[in-house]
Amino acid sequence: MTAQAVLATTGATEELHVKAWTVRHQRPADQGPLELVEISDPSPAPDEVLVEVEACGVCRTDLHIAEGDLPLKKQAVIPGHEVVGRVIECGANAHRFKVGDRVGIAWLRSVCGKCTYCRYGMENLCEDPCFTGWNADGGYAEKAVVPEDFAYLLPEDRPATRLAPLLCAGIIGFRALKRASVPEGGTLGIYGFGASAHITAQLAIARGATVHAVTRSEDARKLALELGCRSAVGPEEEPPDLLDSAIIFAPAGELVPRALAALRRGGTLAVAGIYLSDIPPLAYERHLFYERNLTTVTANTRRDGDEFMRVVSRSKLGIVTTPYPFEDAPRALVDLSTDRVRGAAVLQMKPQ
Repeated sequence: MTAQAVLATTGATEELHVKAWTVRHQRPADQGPLELVEISDPSPAPDEVLVEVEACGVCRTDLHIAEGDLPLKKQAVIPGHEVVGRVIECGANAHRFKVGDRVGIAWLRSVCGKCTYCRYGMENLCEDPCFTGWNADGGYAEKAVVPEDFAYLLPEDRPATRLAPLLCAGIIGFRALKRASVPEGGTLGIYGFGASAHITAQLAIARGATVHAVTRSEDARKLALELGCRSAVGPEEEPPDLLDSAIIFAPAGELVPRALAALRRGGTLAVAGIYLSDIPPLAYERHLFYERNLTTVTANTRRDGDEFMRVVSRSKLGIVTTPYPFEDAPRALVDLSTDRVRGAAVLQMKPQ
């Protein structure tokens, strides 16, 4: 549906105020899975804050939800989990933030706090989690609510469009870098070079790593070299050096054997996507022997987010974004699906 389409309504009689994009029917991005609707003003629960959205990143996970790679958890869900905005109302029991604070809403929205994983500090593996833009409505809307314990206080001195990608692409890239166990001064291969990869590469380079990018997009290869990667090659090529570690951000299972084969003995491959196409058969001696490690990245903990935000406050990360007006959310998804986004795609409510 285009931005000029007539707004749909739920049929309810209450006054409608807030514009939002929803996914009611999953289909390819170029067939219009997003539907522009008007909803009533969200109201925060006692432990929540209501946020007026300034910007929302367009993550590949949103694309997986819109196109059906991931099943709908909520009918007519509002996607978006890289949300930057201002607190405009606090629930009765919410005291962590005040009206006017700039906050971020991320992917992890709540956990049970009771299962084994939560009790042992692994809340990203919670047995009953809730995720923004999947289980609950997210930031492709003018307003959004979030439990205050899962929101992040954000700096005032940076544009909202530059902050938004940090809330998933940044945090997940930060966790992926830890999971990849890059040795000091080591060599890291990054497969796929979109929003998360372009942040992760800068983090790794700042720590002294040599980074090689592998991506099908010519523009992404140019960006990788601009950001300091030692090399950037297409998917049919191999990195020029053996790798100590590798991270796969592209949702392509066929990259797993290639990345494993590019590792040194004892190297680690971390697969960072929430969705991955099927992995071809692995040959034990070529891909896994000599103590090569294959691991995955599942969401993040709030500790990851807090640590990453502290890193951000001390660093000068070059966050590269392609901004889209809120009304052009469908075009942003199409561009993401066809590798026409440089860096991270971000919806902005107002020009900045």
